[in-house]
Amino acid sequence: MEPPFNEFHFIDLDGDKTDALQQLAEGRQDVHVHKGDCNGILLDSVFPRANYEDYRRALCLLDPYGLHLDWRVIQTAGRMRSVEIFLNFPVMDMNRNVLWHDAARVDKEQIERMDAFWGDGSWRTAAYTRTPGLFEDIEEKAGNEIIAEAFRQRLIQVAGFACVPEPMPMRNAKGAVVYYLFFASPNKTGAKIVTAIFNKYRNRGAV
Repeated sequence: MEPPFNEFHFIDLDGDKTDALQQLAEGRQDVHVHKGDCNGILLDSVFPRANYEDYRRALCLLDPYGLHLDWRVIQTAGRMRSVEIFLNFPVMDMNRNVLWHDAARVDKEQIERMDAFWGDGSWRTAAYTRTPGLFEDIEEKAGNEIIAEAFRQRLIQVAGFACVPEPMPMRNAKGAVVYYLFFASPNKTGAKIVTAIFNKYRNRGAV
């Protein structure tokens, strides 16, 4: 790229992957490979290198395996005003492990993971709606788009990102949404470019 990034930081829990990255980056002084939990490494070692007051900027790609990302990472990036993020929002993992039609059957550990990813328990309000029934209220699970939109609003209102375009649904070979690709930025320029790209490919793979 021109102008180029000054530094590249790659983080993964898998030692085989970080070893492979080290080999690929051999001889490059601008590449830093970290083995460990991105939640701690980003907050402690990477984000402090991109302070707004130091006239430094960063682009952060967050690609969690599932509900392994801590909301503190997202919120810190938003409040720094110097970091733009791409985030794979793992809605399939959410549906598989947390957002069940019978919420009472969900494992406590999975609920804690969802709380950590979302930042608190307000996802329950977004994910479930209550309608009056004949004898008692009926709880219904919301669709993926509603949940994604609730998270988009959270990126703006709670994390503090000024610009968060509508995310792009990423589908598997059968057309099912596997995750949503979010972009969040402190400024309009990047959001305008990303919106144009998202709109171009938004319906790819839809059935």
